[in-house]
Amino acid sequence: MSNHKSQIQILNLKSKLKSFAILFMVLSFGFCVLTSTVNAQQLSLSITPPLLQLVIKPGKSIMVAYNIENFGDPVILTSKLVNFEPKDDLGNIKLKDDLNGPIRFSLDNADLQLGRPFFLKTGASQQLLLRIRVPDGSPEGDYYYTLLAESTPPNGLEGVGSARAKASIGSNILITVTNSGIIEVKPKVVLFKTLGNVYDSFDKIPMVFVIGNQGKNMIQPEGQITLKGDLGEELNYDIVPKNILAQSERMIEATPSADTTFSGKPVSLVLSGFFIGVYHLSTSVTFGENSPTVFASTSFFVFPFKLLAGIVIVIVVTIVMVKKFSKNDDED
Repeated sequence: MSNHKSQIQILNLKSKLKSFAILFMVLSFGFCVLTSTVNAQQLSLSITPPLLQLVIKPGKSIMVAYNIENFGDPVILTSKLVNFEPKDDLGNIKLKDDLNGPIRFSLDNADLQLGRPFFLKTGASQQLLLRIRVPDGSPEGDYYYTLLAESTPPNGLEGVGSARAKASIGSNILITVTNSGIIEVKPKVVLFKTLGNVYDSFDKIPMVFVIGNQGKNMIQPEGQITLKGDLGEELNYDIVPKNILAQSERMIEATPSADTTFSGKPVSLVLSGFFIGVYHLSTSVTFGENSPTVFASTSFFVFPFKLLAGIVIVIVVTIVMVKKFSKNDDED
């Protein structure tokens, strides 16, 4: 009798363990589905204007209306300002973690503040009225900021909220502080050359043009790159106006050009076509009205080496074949 009761207890224990295991698997599966669903959240945001350039006198302020639109799932956003600085000579920037400089920012919205989260449902938009103030006595010069709108995961199950996708969108703000309205323009040609000195006539010819800004204010180049050959050929390529931040360098692009990359690396201009002889590249660049002009030039040589090599090979092969057939005819 005792053995029979023990067997019944063992069977009941196994049944309970089995039920617990099934329940654990169901809960685990449900948690995985929940986590997977959270991770699949779609975030798609836009901000206008994407870039803002201002010239402000000390003691003045300006209000700019930004508009943020949400094309994805409902999201909680937080707005804030950070500084940025040039990252390389390709126009890329690096955001800083803090906010420095004399410029003061605030929101004129009655129900919104910088650093405070707000909700934005799918298809909705939110206007941010950003007040930009330059206090009296602010040093003249350029100050660079980015207005960020970052998604904030809502509070939820422990470990679930942190698994949600995060996103941010930003608008760069370039502020020039000046009392007189005069902008300091101190450009310098850092590099103006082709990547080689001798090319084949069928090769593409890449060149690099880098301008440095030694002043305390942002500048923007205007002008052309001119290609001249010894046989009288002349082609002009318009420089693409791009901002060169204070105390930085930037590679300048020119158009029309089939491409601005060569072997996967960025370049300023790629020359395509059949060239032969010595060619000269030159440029004269200005930076607005009454600004200094910078000049640069370089030369390179082009010849159809591959075509000549092909012709020589054909001639050599032809001569060998003719001699071979002539020898066979003599033997016959």
